[in-house]
Amino acid sequence: MKKAINLFVLIFLFLPITTFASKIHGNTYSNNQTPESIINHVYQEANLKGVVDYQVFKEGYNAYYQASGRKKQILTIIDYSKPSTEKRFFVIDLNRNKLIYRTYVSHGVNSGGRKATRFSNRVNSRQTSLGTFLTDTTYYGGNGYSLKLDGLTRGINDNARRRYIVVHGAKYATESFIKHHGYLGRSWGCPALPSGLSRQIIDTIKGGSVIYAHA
Repeated sequence: MKKAINLFVLIFLFLPITTFASKIHGNTYSNNQTPESIINHVYQEANLKGVVDYQVFKEGYNAYYQASGRKKQILTIIDYSKPSTEKRFFVIDLNRNKLIYRTYVSHGVNSGGRKATRFSNRVNSRQTSLGTFLTDTTYYGGNGYSLKLDGLTRGINDNARRRYIVVHGAKYATESFIKHHGYLGRSWGCPALPSGLSRQIIDTIKGGSVIYAHA
């Protein structure tokens, strides 16, 4: 028995390192893969080319990886460098490497017109905040079914709770609103989603997933 144990230990010690693998976000990658190659693999497998800018995705992926308290393998990216008339809210399942939602999202009324150019963490600014957020619980409020957010980026969005920045649905965040007005409606700083999609998106990302807002 002792000889068998010793033999097992020797085999274990002399196995090449490359035969071992680490499991990251529900996917298996070899130890000799670089973070850049892993990010590129997820980007390609999720068919994000031409949909989400690679550099923005890379920033979002790194923000997800660094976020403390995350409980879900889901990353949401909001690209406020795009005008509100374009779909700029992306929900990515990092377990399956799949884009599961792509839709419109509003920005704050004091952040700009068709395009957000001003951002703030200040209470009552009615501007959008950038940075990394962690989703929490849901509730019913003045804007209906809503999702609480915690801002994780110090000095950039950590007043999210005090500002009541939440994800909620709105009729002014729909494609039909764009067709009638030429732009998407604006919020008081919340990332408002199309009313017909908001509940299912909220239920997907609630409870500890990461949102990364870029501009």
